[in-house]
Amino acid sequence: MKKTVLVVLMTVLALFAVSAESIDLGDFPVGKWLDAEYDAVWTFSAETIQLYMTDGSLVFDFKDKVEDFDVKGSMKGVELSFSCDETGRDYTFIKGVTNMDLEMIIDRDNGQHYETDLTFRK
Repeated sequence: MKKTVLVVLMTVLALFAVSAESIDLGDFPVGKWLDAEYDAVWTFSAETIQLYMTDGSLVFDFKDKVEDFDVKGSMKGVELSFSCDETGRDYTFIKGVTNMDLEMIIDRDNGQHYETDLTFRK
């Protein structure tokens, strides 16, 4: 009985460890970028990625909610990508080599696609 409970507990803990990845930006810059179309600010820090409205109200905190997190170099620059089951979206942010702005690409689970440029704020 004790072995069964231990095995079940270890399995549950392993599932939690697999379901959410930590955020390690690596070579991707930290800072804030404005999505002017939605009046929203994307904030990238060493611990998390957050989305705020420009009035300062928090829309979403991605800490412990990202999956398939990846930072890699590409022909365009440094590319950060991840998915989030809670929002039902796949996110890609590309930091080019010529300026501090980002290209953002969001694909929703329902097939909707959104692309825009984010302006560096600070």
